[in-house]
Amino acid sequence: MHRRYRLTRSHDFDAVYRRGRSVSTRFLVLYWFPREDESEEPRLGLAVPKRVGSAADRNRAKRRLRELWRARLESIPTGCDYVLVVRPGFVEAAESRDADWLGERLDEVLGKASA
Repeated sequence: MHRRYRLTRSHDFDAVYRRGRSVSTRFLVLYWFPREDESEEPRLGLAVPKRVGSAADRNRAKRRLRELWRARLESIPTGCDYVLVVRPGFVEAAESRDADWLGERLDEVLGKASA
């Protein structure tokens, strides 16, 4: 995923957490906040806490979620910043299932956000 599609600075994350809205599912929490420049592409930040698993597990989860996000970029509303937080249990569940299951979990949380 290109850098322009990512949240990288902590004050961007803080703005989404503090001023944004959130929805949650069993494995994911999605925060989003509309930016002033709505013409811009959506940006994603990933938060995977240490209690989720080892560093290798957390990085694998981030790579897989970034790839799923990139595949859905066309359908995601523009002009928003998003932070996707992974909950404990996600890594174990994702290891025993395929990419379609992960995509369904991401679609589930995105569907709740658009409702």
